[in-house]
Amino acid sequence: MTTFDFSPLFRTMVGFDRLNEALEHALHVDESSVSYPPYNIETTGENAYTISMAVAGFGKNDISIESKENELVVTGKKQEVKDSKYLHRGIAARNFERRFQLADYVRVADASLVDGLLHIDLVRELPEAMKPRKIEIGSARPAVKLEDKAAA
Repeated sequence: MTTFDFSPLFRTMVGFDRLNEALEHALHVDESSVSYPPYNIETTGENAYTISMAVAGFGKNDISIESKENELVVTGKKQEVKDSKYLHRGIAARNFERRFQLADYVRVADASLVDGLLHIDLVRELPEAMKPRKIEIGSARPAVKLEDKAAA
């Protein structure tokens, strides 16, 4: 496996701690946990996304969804039925934990479980201060000096 050293890049960057953490996390992901459960991430609008996970065999009470600090954690814990005797067991019912890194201002809007698919709707809501705004250009320059504004 090739190792990348990003330390020279981060010496000149301030406030990009999450980028560093995301790169480190991507390099240390366990490949066996990446495949289960399978999922899709779909863009449903300009600032809307849906994560769909195939969780056949899991009910609403078996799945928990938690969003904290720009991370979405979906956990599934299936209770083992002791009285069952299987001749063949091909339906995966193992416990899982799937983590998704969320961008700033992305929040979970809704979640639903339909036909064995867990759908998690995400929305990016920028604060008013972050949204682009149009600046009107005046026709005459005001007579007030900047020093006068600071004193007021």
